Amino acid sequence: MAEHGHRSSDAHGRAAALRATSRSGADRSGELASAIDASGYHPTIVADGIAAAVAGEPVRSFVVHHEPTFDREEIRRHETVVVMTQSRLIVAHTDEHAADDLLPQPYTSTTTEAIPLTSVQSVVVNRMVANPEKYAGEAEAPTVSEAVLTVGWGAVGRLDLEPATCSDPNCEADHGYTGTVTSDDFSLRMSAAADGAEALEQLLSFAADLSEATARR
Repeated sequence: MAEHGHRSSDAHGRAAALRATSRSGADRSGELASAIDASGYHPTIVADGIAAAVAGEPVRSFVVHHEPTFDREEIRRHETVVVMTQSRLIVAHTDEHAADDLLPQPYTSTTTEAIPLTSVQSVVVNRMVANPEKYAGEAEAPTVSEAVLTVGWGAVGRLDLEPATCSDPNCEADHGYTGTVTSDDFSLRMSAAADGAEALEQLLSFAADLSEATARR
């Protein structure tokens, strides 16, 4: 019983650690903890998993994305938290599960992955702007309606193949296939309509921070 109490105390301690802001002012751990709380999705559980993965490093930038998923007639929720520290990129997913053979009660599962910033190979940002013609000749920054952030570090690759051709339009020979391999380890999509303008801006800000950090490595 004492051992269980000790583990519970450790969990609360790790979650509370996110609230301690660095004296230098460069640590955004407190903001991250507030964002996790505001999402309302099992904040203590999510914060505990993140704090364990962050391992005391200052938080430089982050994104919190809470979304429902529909499984037949059942709604399940999912939360993704992406954190950049001084040396690592941390990706965390927390899901809800119904009771099953693994556990007799409903439960959550949290998976975290920590990637050294030196291992990040690509940061791809796809921005979608509605009514682009209204920004012609204007100095104001365009309003992004939707954005997709894709980060690759070499763990997962996507292979796109298509039949190879030659310059002869009458050629009927089999030239095999040609294609491209792209790194696609993590992708996160947000829109102003579904997630809110503030959440979308957070994603774009995180993408800029990550691009800057990988450019200086």
